[in-house]
Amino acid sequence: MAAASAVRAVGRRSRRLFDIFVADIPWTVSSKELKEYFSQFGSVQRCQLPFDKDTGFHRRYCWIKFSTPQDVQNVFQKDSHILEGAKV
Repeated sequence: MAAASAVRAVGRRSRRLFDIFVADIPWTVSSKELKEYFSQFGSVQRCQLPFDKDTGFHRRYCWIKFSTPQDVQNVFQKDSHILEGAKV
């Protein structure tokens, strides 16, 4: 019984996602472009780029969800991230 519980717990941990918050995203950058850019650092599970209902534009920030903490560390190893000429 204890072994089965341990296996379930490991399975839950393996599905855990690791997030980073990205701000000051240029208006012209899409969620697809963000996902492509951050994929160079690891496995991107999701890019959540919220939009403003009134303007139809994104809100210039997003959350990038990675599979492992190492993927997140890979992002932070780079000094700066530039998308379409803007530092994010």
